[in-house]
Amino acid sequence: MALQSRLKAYADRVDARLRELLPPDDRMPSELHTAMRYSCLAPGKRLRPALVMAAAEAVGGSTESVIDGACAVEMIHCFSLIHDDLPALDDDDLRRGLPTCHKKFGEAVAILAGDSLMVFAFDTLARVPLAAPLVLAAVQELTHATGTDGLAGGEAVDVLSEGKTVDLETLEFIHSRKTGALISASCAIGAILGGGSPAEVEGLRAYGAHVGLAFQIADDLLNETATAEELGKSVGSDRERQKATYPALFGVAESRRLALSHSQAAVAALPGPSEVLVGLAEYAVTRSR
Repeated sequence: MALQSRLKAYADRVDARLRELLPPDDRMPSELHTAMRYSCLAPGKRLRPALVMAAAEAVGGSTESVIDGACAVEMIHCFSLIHDDLPALDDDDLRRGLPTCHKKFGEAVAILAGDSLMVFAFDTLARVPLAAPLVLAAVQELTHATGTDGLAGGEAVDVLSEGKTVDLETLEFIHSRKTGALISASCAIGAILGGGSPAEVEGLRAYGAHVGLAFQIADDLLNETATAEELGKSVGSDRERQKATYPALFGVAESRRLALSHSQAAVAALPGPSEVLVGLAEYAVTRSR
């Protein structure tokens, strides 16, 4: 309950700041801005911005000093969800319990909303009022996590692997980029902007990499075992599209064991004590949605 209370406090602060940062929906082009706000302000766990703030606290920084960095990470995440849901990729109808962006606004506006959120994320991060070397390092982290070594690369291999039998190396490449890269970057960005030492930044980056894999394995499992109402998005689609997942390669029981192993490795990588980060590592594998 203490963790859930802390996560809600993080999420409430992020939501409030996102409402301030995002372009108002009554400003031209209003439908584009409405679509951006619709997707970015939809109810969500705000896990990635929570990791930014918790990592900053873990190295002695404050959540307020990194709030815009946390919002930038959430914008990137929302951009990726909009594009991931498009007919050309996963063709999903439901996201966070609501119609997906392209179902609500059409494909053209959805594509532009995703593009705009990505650009706006970097603009937001670049304007963080901290020392320029710290901001530059944070921008580089987010850039790396978004491109071909991160989200885009993982998504590409995921799409190209549909219907094929993949080995563990390919599966880990997909998950470590498509999901793990942004989660790892969230922890590193929080540590960087929070004033952490190089060793602390590296430890928190490693923590995030393991949490990202644990989270994605759990997500694969939920896609197999949860209902759409529980999950807030389409379920069973991974199996229908013959996507590369841990349950498809290892089965449910072994996938659960691997998720737990990554959760434990994440905690072991922490450079110092943090009840929130330990709790988040455990939550990654025990969550129900």
